[in-house]
Amino acid sequence: MPETNRIEYKRELNTDVDIEKEVIAFLNYHEGGTIYIGIDKAGKIIGVTDADGDTLKIKDRIKNNISPSAMGLFDVVVEEREGKDIIKLIVASGSEKPYFKKKYGMTNRGCFIRVGTAAEPMPQGMIDRLFATRTRNSIGKIKSHWQDLNFEQLRIYYEEKQKPLSKQFKKTLELLTEDGALNYAAYLLADENGVSIKVAKYSGTNRVDLIENNEYGYCSLIKATKSVLDKIELENRTATQITSKERIDRRLWNPVAIREAVINSIVHNDFTREVPPKFEIFADRIEITSAGILPEGLSEEEFFDGVSIPRNRELMRVYRDLELVEQLGSGVPRILESYGKECFRFMDNFTRMTFPASEQVTPQVTPQVTPQVTPQVKELLDVFRGVHNRTELQAKLGLLDREHFRKSYLQPAIDEGLIALTIPDKPTSSKQRYVLTALGKRMTNQ
Repeated sequence: MPETNRIEYKRELNTDVDIEKEVIAFLNYHEGGTIYIGIDKAGKIIGVTDADGDTLKIKDRIKNNISPSAMGLFDVVVEEREGKDIIKLIVASGSEKPYFKKKYGMTNRGCFIRVGTAAEPMPQGMIDRLFATRTRNSIGKIKSHWQDLNFEQLRIYYEEKQKPLSKQFKKTLELLTEDGALNYAAYLLADENGVSIKVAKYSGTNRVDLIENNEYGYCSLIKATKSVLDKIELENRTATQITSKERIDRRLWNPVAIREAVINSIVHNDFTREVPPKFEIFADRIEITSAGILPEGLSEEEFFDGVSIPRNRELMRVYRDLELVEQLGSGVPRILESYGKECFRFMDNFTRMTFPASEQVTPQVTPQVTPQVTPQVKELLDVFRGVHNRTELQAKLGLLDREHFRKSYLQPAIDEGLIALTIPDKPTSSKQRYVLTALGKRMTNQ
């Protein structure tokens, strides 16, 4: 395959190869691109002698020599072709153009863009125009309204992948604003927050008869993502058909496509609108709706071709670190392998994916028992207005005796499933807060 506007070949990685220039050109190009190292200009496989060492050098050069940060916008993988190792550097189009070499700044010596099969200096007029329209309203630049945040859940997930977080992880993972405050990405990944993702289930094909309304959230977005995946995996049962020749097992939905759809809807959700994605299971389908439309400059055709412009690169980086996301741009093609383009619907403010079930979705509802609501519990439910700590709740109720509040109000409500802890693993934590569950909200409305 010859070089194209989205493919660049490099025979080897050495001091003469300006890898930063090529990466910047693709970051500034509206389609991004891929750089192969170990292939010559004619497309002949040469291979690299030290794939691991070159991979580390590439990551280090991109991290330290390019601005704005390109972390979360590139992926480096080693592939084998014709028995030889080559390096594949995938670069997504960035949303904070223009990208440039730190050494030269926003000049035509530092900014480049892909023109045909070459990386060309960017005209100063284009640099100025791109900078004037640069996206500033991103989760990395928005200051979190909660600054007292903990990240124990995130530490555990990184340790499970044998990637322990250092003391400087907030800076390394870009969870700080330019003035050093925790940003909205940090808020989403913290042990507790005010974000809840809903998984609703209906008995029919419309939203009239709601039979389940599960909420996963008020915790690290990673934990919420895993909970949503587990819930949908539980719903994605296997149907068995016995014929005269064979036994055919078939899931309601293709598990690979559904997993990609769930993760994509969360990672690419426009959290700046403070609207989380939602998941709805009907008798004949599952619908996944996320906030936001296609990034500016990205057409539907390019989207379906796998062109990737990560909306939340800070989240993308963490999800890739934790192996929830594989290569950049791989999600949509995997969905299209099992479902056609018609499963996507682009609305004015939202993007929806609809996946038909292979057969009728059988309701699997846990029988609901009417909770025992004492007058004290009813009083407690009535004062909830979001997320509260113990002191706030006692003050709202006018109670001074902490033990009386715990035994007569709080614990009975928790036991009946009306109130949930934001840090369930540490019930006595000084950071503990409480929220109404879906059942608690339903009881309050009644």
